[in-house]
Amino acid sequence: MISATPAQAYQPAISPTATGYGGAVSSVDPTVTAVGLEVLRRGGNAVDAAIAAAATIGVTEPFSAGIGGGGFFLYYDARTRRVHTIDGREAAPASMRETSFQNPDGTALDFNAARVSGLSVGVPGTLATWEAAADRWGSRPLGELLRPAADVADRGFTVDATFQAQVAANAAIFGQFDSSAELFLPGGAPPAVGSTFRNPDLADTYRLIGKRGTDVFYSGPVARDIAAAVQDPPVSDTPIGTWAHPIRPGGMTVRDLARYQARFPAPTRSGYRGLDVYGMATPSSGGTAVGEALNILEGYDLGALSDADALHRYLEASALAFADRNRYVGDYTRRAVLDELLSDRFAAERRCAVSATALPKPVAPGVPDGRYTGCATAASPAPDTDNSVSTTHLTVADKWGNVVSYTFTIEQIGGSGIVVPGRGILLNNELTDFNFTPTQGTAADPNLPGPNKRPRSSMSPTIVLKDGKPFVAVGSPGGATIITTVLQILVNRIDLDMTLPEAVAAPRASQRNSPTPQAEPAFIAAYGADLTALGHPAFTSTAEIGAATAIEFGRNGQLTAVAEPVRRGVGAAGVVRAGR
Repeated sequence: MISATPAQAYQPAISPTATGYGGAVSSVDPTVTAVGLEVLRRGGNAVDAAIAAAATIGVTEPFSAGIGGGGFFLYYDARTRRVHTIDGREAAPASMRETSFQNPDGTALDFNAARVSGLSVGVPGTLATWEAAADRWGSRPLGELLRPAADVADRGFTVDATFQAQVAANAAIFGQFDSSAELFLPGGAPPAVGSTFRNPDLADTYRLIGKRGTDVFYSGPVARDIAAAVQDPPVSDTPIGTWAHPIRPGGMTVRDLARYQARFPAPTRSGYRGLDVYGMATPSSGGTAVGEALNILEGYDLGALSDADALHRYLEASALAFADRNRYVGDYTRRAVLDELLSDRFAAERRCAVSATALPKPVAPGVPDGRYTGCATAASPAPDTDNSVSTTHLTVADKWGNVVSYTFTIEQIGGSGIVVPGRGILLNNELTDFNFTPTQGTAADPNLPGPNKRPRSSMSPTIVLKDGKPFVAVGSPGGATIITTVLQILVNRIDLDMTLPEAVAAPRASQRNSPTPQAEPAFIAAYGADLTALGHPAFTSTAEIGAATAIEFGRNGQLTAVAEPVRRGVGAAGVVRAGR
């Protein structure tokens, strides 16, 4: 049994890299990692630890994830040597239409006008994910796994600079809602660094769910409060700060919440240099985009190339995969299409478009129809439209060899800005991941809104197997840059002779079929000039791309858990025991 423990006990010294045995956890937050490790030490398995840690992230990193959002859960079962998935992506209410994010004249709503509203809130799937994972593969009841997070929420934790900065960035939004301002803007300002932040309402919500089950969230009193906050956002009569847009109501009902169900699609799979790479199927585009790009890259001996030539091919493969992702991947994409996107023959056709110099961007999508004869492409390239920049990722392994790679989110940092009154739940703005207007010219757009539809995601939880056993598990936040972050880490580790800590720490670039690719300053300084000489456009500098966590599986049960050494305020990796 996992008993309540003082919150201070969940704050050990944890570094960005840890090597040892008996299980491992890697996350963005030391309290979260410590909670997961405590579950493993008390005999819980990887699923138990992932759920307890995820619930705690909902307390300590509420602007990135929590039970007001959704995500994708990838699980390797050591007993059967099979990879399973849970699709806990948020769903649109039955009232959603293709034109829901459009003005009367058919133009797209301003993104922030759509985001900060009830209109953007999808039916949350995170709690359904935890319930399904615990029922299928866990060894502890869900209520027991929520206790550590409830304890942290009740007792509080110390505000750091990252937490304060995220509140400050959203202060004008939180200030529009009484419930949000009360929680995040005490005295009208962000909490001070070093102060204690508590969320007793969320603690009570966790305990209520633990006592009465998830029905209270999906069809009971919590459901009624969520629907009320979406339909009639708790706008303040005396807002803190100003907001330029009217705050629109949404159409989510209790019936929409009661209708929600987690899904269990087969994972995507692609072979890469003798390894099996597993990821998420739709509505995520991560599994297909990462897999297709790897299939394209498999035609090159990247390790024998110069750094610039290897990175050139990485960038080109990313652009081609994104062109195909944007054209073909959405919630209702047929599995046969996904299989073609991941076929070696399709990758070969796409690869033949790559030359020694960069293709003009955006590139056109291919035609994954099974008839591949050359470098033929479709017309009308289209840019990426994923606005999400938040999200979080957990990677967990246990002593039995089970592995969880779990990416979850509320979309933007701060989500919709709406806290459910009396419940402490910050609601997502996930429906803004739909395309507001058609993006594919005369072709069908797979990611337009629709009733009960789930918006396309870039989340890319990934598990790589070698001879049927785990080799690496990895994932990252970062909106559409999630795909390129995971891809680049895999290339760094598998092809470029980096250790996993080096692969995670290396400077990143993201080419998403755009004429203005992004890169971190260190990447631009090291490789920008050489890549520009190969025809790549100048990179737009961005301070950070992604915030990955990962675990590598070595000989005799040794685990190397890795988190970011710098990004997102330094991550936290830990193992159950450092020695044998």
